[in-house]
Amino acid sequence: MKAWFLSLFLLFPFFSQAQLELGGTVGASNYLGDLAPSGLWTSLGEMNFSAGVFARYNVGKWFSARGSFNYAKISADDGNAKNNDFKNYRNLNFRSNIFEFALTGEFNILGYAPYNLERTFSPYVFAGIAGYKFNPQGNLEGTWHSLQPLGTEGQGMTDRPAKYKTFQMSIPIGAGVKYAINDLWNIGAEIGFRKTFTDYLDDVSTIFINPTELAAANGELAGEISWGGDLLNPDVQPPATGAGRGDATDKDWYIISGIFLSYNFTDNGLVGSRGRSRGKKGCPTF
Repeated sequence: MKAWFLSLFLLFPFFSQAQLELGGTVGASNYLGDLAPSGLWTSLGEMNFSAGVFARYNVGKWFSARGSFNYAKISADDGNAKNNDFKNYRNLNFRSNIFEFALTGEFNILGYAPYNLERTFSPYVFAGIAGYKFNPQGNLEGTWHSLQPLGTEGQGMTDRPAKYKTFQMSIPIGAGVKYAINDLWNIGAEIGFRKTFTDYLDDVSTIFINPTELAAANGELAGEISWGGDLLNPDVQPPATGAGRGDATDKDWYIISGIFLSYNFTDNGLVGSRGRSRGKKGCPTF
């Protein structure tokens, strides 16, 4: 019990300055994986929309805890790869909506105290943990189909793995900047990279199953959509079972970047109302 009271006493200077923000973000999303045309990023034409809402709890001027819900779309198409014979041969595409809930901690590099306008600008870095839902879809003759149920790499067949889960965990890491317009409103921008533990954001990871063999086991649609047919040479024969389809050694990433606007709801957490400064400096911070 004494240790519990001692802990509260030591943490009191931080929580006495705590401040709650609620806000929203809009921006762009992208992905890194097997279908990325350059091998690193997807093309600028495949930048997609992202948006989110968040609650940030500022504990003093150095540290913040944030909970956020984000939506992002990612996509890629082998047809956008230039001078890449293998991707022209594979000729696959995908799109996926991602719904993410994340808990992250932020460190304000210069310190940030918007409630009394003592420190109104700071870059910050963040890291945390997230859970997300995704659903890769492929386009076949103008119609989009969900790929995970089809087992396009033979998932569910004898001697092949089970179908991957479409709910996964990720590790968000990133950086941003924040600025207090006044003691009520904050604006900022950030970029966040999500390290995932799956190679199936794009439904591509390991080997081809010959389309005829795959169709017999998992259905005709699975066989048709598992290989796009050579983009430049339509008469090329389909892949043999066991031929490489993706690189399973590197897990996929998704990236969310954007700008945010937030509102300060409280200015001193647990110790009651201190009143807004309205631009006046001089209130002590810890």
